[in-house]
Amino acid sequence: MWLAQGLGSVLCRGGAWRKKTRPHVKGAGEEPRGPAPLGAKLTTRRSVTSCEGNSFTLAFDFERWQPPPSPLLALCTFLVAEKHAGDRSPWKPYLEVLPKAYSCPVCLEPEVVELLPGPLKAQAQEQRARVQELFTASRAFFSSLQPLFSEAVEGVFSYSAFLWAWGTVNTRAVYLARGRRPCFSAEPDTCALAPYLDLLNHSPAVQCSSQVDAAFNEGTRCYEIRTGSRWGPREEVLICYGPHDNQRLLLEYGFVPPRNPHACVHVAQDVLVQYLPAADKQTGRKSSILEDHGFTENLTFGWDGPSWRLLTALKLLCLRAEEFPRWKKVLLGETVSDANEKTSLDVAQKICRHLIEETDAVLQKVSRMKAKETALVTQLTLVETLRTEELKVLQASADILHRLLAASA
Repeated sequence: MWLAQGLGSVLCRGGAWRKKTRPHVKGAGEEPRGPAPLGAKLTTRRSVTSCEGNSFTLAFDFERWQPPPSPLLALCTFLVAEKHAGDRSPWKPYLEVLPKAYSCPVCLEPEVVELLPGPLKAQAQEQRARVQELFTASRAFFSSLQPLFSEAVEGVFSYSAFLWAWGTVNTRAVYLARGRRPCFSAEPDTCALAPYLDLLNHSPAVQCSSQVDAAFNEGTRCYEIRTGSRWGPREEVLICYGPHDNQRLLLEYGFVPPRNPHACVHVAQDVLVQYLPAADKQTGRKSSILEDHGFTENLTFGWDGPSWRLLTALKLLCLRAEEFPRWKKVLLGETVSDANEKTSLDVAQKICRHLIEETDAVLQKVSRMKAKETALVTQLTLVETLRTEELKVLQASADILHRLLAASA
């Protein structure tokens, strides 16, 4: 098989691949194309055809299972079984270079998750609940596979093994649209693992270019990445998973890049209203308007200060009673009054200071925990990196707000 014979020498380190996005590439060379043959991809079709072709000793008859498993469950099941098969698996060269564990928040210890920023912590808890729910709902399916194993199936398809397989798919799958197979549920079957492409690492410095194209080529039956740029010998080719902030990268891939130009700090709803006048009887109505118009999420501080969405939300929340009838003008980006502009900047500055103090306090707590909880040092360092990067962003925003307020005085 090509994977076992041809990739053993090149799968020397792990990378990550953005699932379901079109990547951007940095670097190039004499041949500006990086193809990954379809035969080297792990898809739901391969998870069925491999057993049908007797290429390994374990076989899954997905077509007999009712209700049919989802494509995600099929891939996870395949990965767990292939890893369990060890030397019998033709996918062993690929499986051996995959991480033994992942560092996405769903894989972190609960006490470490508690140290994450509020919005990210909520997302991590939701993600963990979804994974646990999928595992629990799949136990009957796993039990039906007992005839294929000499060991107890509960030991093969443990939660830790399933979490590893889920992490593999979630962090490394590429988008590959395929026709629905009747043996799977109606969920879109769009994920594939491409070991060769998995060698390409992420860099936030890679920019979108019209010279870059990445997609499955029906003619060559390869998933290809093309770039018109040039690269030098031994130069690493980097891709961009998309213009994601650090919280998104940590949630989906388990890492935090330094000096990410897309880094930002999200403001939770409870913090958003924390510094508004307590006597404002219209705060509830204003919050409802923001929710109805989609202004309760993606309110952020960035390297260039508070986002337009954050300032717009604050301007509406800071409207005085006589200004409130003109709230629609605020959402359209119009200025209602100089006083409203200054008040919203004042509140933004208070929120920014609050987040700086909160982040600094968490960093001190992480430092103390690293000295005591040696088993959690790696996970704590990940949180420390995220919080340190966010502190830099908040300090940059604080400087900008200080200048804006000084100019409006």
